[in-house]
Order: sequence, then C-alpha cells, then structure tokens
Amino acid sequence: MSTDLDALMTELGRRARKAARALASVPSKDKDKALRAAAQAIRIDARLILDANAMDMKAAEAKGLSKAMLDRLMLDPARIEAMAKGLEEIARLPDPVGRTLAEWTRPNGMTIARIAVPLGVIGIIYESRPNVTADAAALCLKSGNATILRGGSESFHSSHAILTALTGGLLACGLPLDAVQMVPTTDREAVGVMLRLSEYIDVIVPRGGKSLVERVVNESRIPLFQHLEGICHTYVDGAADLDMAKEIVLNAKMRRTGICGATETLLVDAACAKTHLQPLVAMLIDAGCEVRGDQAACAADSRALPAADIDWSTEYLDAIISVKVVDGVAAAVEHINTFGSHHTEAIVTDNAHNAEAFITGCDSAIVLWNASTQFADGGEFGMGAEIGISTGKLHARGPVGVEQLCTFKYVVTGNGQVRPG
Repeated sequence: MSTDLDALMTELGRRARKAARALASVPSKDKDKALRAAAQAIRIDARLILDANAMDMKAAEAKGLSKAMLDRLMLDPARIEAMAKGLEEIARLPDPVGRTLAEWTRPNGMTIARIAVPLGVIGIIYESRPNVTADAAALCLKSGNATILRGGSESFHSSHAILTALTGGLLACGLPLDAVQMVPTTDREAVGVMLRLSEYIDVIVPRGGKSLVERVVNESRIPLFQHLEGICHTYVDGAADLDMAKEIVLNAKMRRTGICGATETLLVDAACAKTHLQPLVAMLIDAGCEVRGDQAACAADSRALPAADIDWSTEYLDAIISVKVVDGVAAAVEHINTFGSHHTEAIVTDNAHNAEAFITGCDSAIVLWNASTQFADGGEFGMGAEIGISTGKLHARGPVGVEQLCTFKYVVTGNGQVRPG
C-alpha cells in the first residue's frame, strides 16, 4: 500500500467527518437552495460535461466495454437535464432530518422521542454511470450527510465535471465544500483503503457489477447498503390478460436491458401456456431479444435456444432472457426464491388471491402486481432519486432514498426524575 495513497484517503475522510458535523444542523432551506443552485450549474456546464463524457466514451469504446456498460456511461442533453431535474425534485422533498419517528410517555412522566438524524459520512463506490455522482451527492446533502465518491475509471472525466458543478452550488450557498468529495485517483488500491476507513466512513454503498460488489463485500470493514445482482423475474399467471402481459413483459425486458431492474427470467403458468407462451416468446424474439428457454418455450418458437442450468441464475444486462413454464404461483415463487437475487419480481394476473400469494411468498426487496420490473427505481417511487437498491434486510431495503440515509437517536425529556435504587 502506498503511504501517499493512505494519507490521501485519510485526509478525505477527516475532511468529510468535519463537514458531516456541520451539515447535520444546516437548515432545510439552505440545503434546498444549494441543490437548486447545483441543478442550475449542471445546466450551465452541460457542454463541458458532454465534452468530458465524450473523452470517457472514446476510451471506453477503445477498451471494448460491453454495450450495456457503454449505455450506462453515455450522457446526452436529455440525461443531463434529467440529472438537473433530479436535484430539483430532491430539493422539493420533505427534510428527513429531525422527524419524530415515535413518541411516548412513561409512567414516571418522562417523554421519550425517537428522532431521525443523519448517518454521517457515506462512501459510494460506483462504475460507469456518471449520473450517480449527482444523484448520490444530492441525496446525501438533503439527508445531512457528507459523501466521498469513488467513480469508476471509465467515467472519471464525466464524474469530475459533474462534481465541479455540484460544488459550485455548495459554494454559492455557503455550505462546506468538503460535504461532497471525490477520490482524485483511478488507482484501484484507493478502494481498498476506503473500505478500511471505519473511523471516518459510516456506510459504504457499492453500485456496479458483480465483481465490484463482491470485492466490497469481502473487504469492507464498514457496514454496507448493497445488492450483488439484479436477477429479476416476471411471472405471467394463468389469470393474466394476454395483452397486458405482452406490454409488461416487453417493457420489463427491453426498455433498458442494462439496468438492475430489467427482467432476466420470464415464468409462464402452465395453466395459460397454450394461449400465452407462444405470443410472448415470439414478441420478445421479434423485438431483438434472444430467448433461452426450457423445452416448452423452445417448442413454442423454433427460434428460441435451449436454456442451460446457469441461465436461471444469470443477470444478462443485455437483450437476452430465460423463459420457463411453471406449475402455478407456488412453483413460480419457489423458482424465484431459489435462483433470484432478492431484488425485484412482478406478477401479471387478474386474480387477487394469486397476487397475494406471490407477494407474500417472494423474498425480495420489491414485488409488483401488474407492473413492469423497470419501475424498481427511487425516482419512480417518488423518492426523488436513489442511492442504490438494497437487497439486505437490516436498516434499509429496496430503493435507498433520503429517509433511508438517516438513523435515529432517542431524546428523553424529564422534569427531575431519578431512577430509584
């Protein structure tokens, strides 16, 4: 380990901790003003951000990055405007800090309240998507947290251009510039050092591919909000309307194939396979999706390829889907809980009883009824944005927004009570 790198990361942590203490008491109006100023700075700097992104895209293409990775990396005017609007949406959210989560009075007259407070310093390690720079920084700022960002080397120039705009918003509103910092090196060892800064960082959020998340899970000495993979399923029940099923399945798989909420496996109830399987498989193939199916799916369309065992537990992040016929809700739930990643699952059905059985049975962070898995997104949940999707069960699960970036303290108010011996 480089002594210089160790010193660099420690200094980032020290400054972030100091900024977090200051942010914890910043009034809502000042945080919101800074977010709106940062949104405007992103619009003003759009050309500079696009130029930086063009440098990253050129290098990524030369490295032979996958189509999904290139899609995640690419910025255009619409995506830049979406970043700016995202910051403004976060500014409009209620301040999560200082909320009274619960309150009660004890027999001795003491009042006890559970009050929301910031987590402190949040470290975010991410790949490709430069928009994470804006989303993560804004969510942390709104919730009174300082953040240390470590973007991927492939998005280095894009992320730093966005960071420049964000810090301009902080500076204009008198907030500490160290509230949002970025690791200034692409050295992979910086991640290892960051994962050991438990004195300064309270939570780590990894956003990226399986290899990145596995490394963070294995090396971190700091608690995590994380999901390893997005192996999402859509189950078409025997009581599903075919037209609705086709629309949902096509969107769930093909709207954006490279996001973690994209459906990777389609399950079809044997009760409707004769009427629903062939149209669904043909629709996907006609849309440019490779279908890897079980025997029934392959028989439904000769263009389908036989699925291997590994397909049922594969996150493709591409225009590929595995398709299987199952015997009802119970079998669908069993398949999902066995092969899924506890991320997002959907059922298409007009039968409320079957929907309830599916919702209750799926051990996943997000379960949808008659809607696309592509809605697995904090912005779509009305949370302004998200810092990630957590598939863990402690503290936060599903989209991690401003409320999930808070913990709490107990405030006890008395009038002279002492505890009897």
